[in-house]
Amino acid sequence: MALFFRKRTPRIDEEEPWKDHSSGSRETLGQPRRAASESSVEDEYGDEIIEPSTLNRVQLPRPKQPRIIVVANQKGGVGKTTTTVNIATALALGGLNVLVVDNDPQGNASTALGVDHSPGTKGTYEVLMDRVGIIEHAQPSPHSPNLHVLPAAIDLSAAELELVNERGREHRMRDAINTYIEESGVDYVFFDCPPSLGLLTLNALVAATEILVPIQTEYYALEGVTQLMRTINRVKGNLNDDLELSTILLTMFDSRTNLSREVADEVRKHFSEQTLNNEIPRSVKIAEAPSFGLAVITYQPKSIGALAYQAAAEEIANRGAED
Repeated sequence: MALFFRKRTPRIDEEEPWKDHSSGSRETLGQPRRAASESSVEDEYGDEIIEPSTLNRVQLPRPKQPRIIVVANQKGGVGKTTTTVNIATALALGGLNVLVVDNDPQGNASTALGVDHSPGTKGTYEVLMDRVGIIEHAQPSPHSPNLHVLPAAIDLSAAELELVNERGREHRMRDAINTYIEESGVDYVFFDCPPSLGLLTLNALVAATEILVPIQTEYYALEGVTQLMRTINRVKGNLNDDLELSTILLTMFDSRTNLSREVADEVRKHFSEQTLNNEIPRSVKIAEAPSFGLAVITYQPKSIGALAYQAAAEEIANRGAED
């Protein structure tokens, strides 16, 4: 993919749809608004912007068997939810059948994928506590006909305590996922988890076969990975021998700084096979997209952030087809 660099030109407010307050602020709008489409590609990245000539939707290869992936890092603020929704959207737009399980009571993944998760919405809580089928409560995302979401309402926050005394509490999501795979023909399942290691995250780790770890290319980046590796080893030894750290994605990467480059080199030194070749750069569009209830892939599909996530998704899909 050819990339062209030029100096950033000033942009006026009219070109930034989220600065238009005529119909209410982002906090008070009842429904997320779509940004106005741009004929040219502009994504702020320091003093530069990148302009690819076109955006091609590539038909992605199907995995030999369904891939069940937890997006996790016990260090907060590394882009777990952003990575989940954008990789899932990119794979779905590439023709694959994808389910996102919102396993975080905050419901940010549900918001970004455009599905209802208001109080009382049935979703992850009912699957864990009432043992209903995922297929009953998974909602189609407006972003792609191949993308479904099991939403998380605020009720899910109570599940941590309510599961404590339940029999087989660690295996409930695994049983539900196995049934869903048989019923749906899904290719990819992604879990978006809270940063804490409670019963919600543990259920996802027991259900999954892979872990995707987003790592922010900043100081202390490897500390969260060290903690996560200890968790993986504990889960493998007791609850799920199939769990593997399969993928590491470098996020918030700034090639202009020595720190980002040094952290990236260090991660690749320790995890050469798992680390993707593509990094996710710092991007204004990635930060803006959630306020519109969108992934950056659908908010600004030609932006540098969207193209980076698209490339990362293609790399993940190609690896899955080879395994």
